[in-house]
Amino acid sequence: MSRVLLIAGVVLIALGLTWRWLSRVPLLRLPGDLLIERPGFRLFLPLTTMLIVSAVLSLIAWLLRR
Repeated sequence: MSRVLLIAGVVLIALGLTWRWLSRVPLLRLPGDLLIERPGFRLFLPLTTMLIVSAVLSLIAWLLRR
């Protein structure tokens, strides 16, 4: 468990340090992500992005269990 927490911490620190460059990647603007804009209201549902992130995390978890 401590190794998992250590790896998660390192990954979060790396993401934080590279956030400036990662924010330029159009990951959150994929086809299939919904954006509903009304006067005084904005709703963003990143459906496609959530599916891709879930698939990648599932693949990583599967590889770590092997």
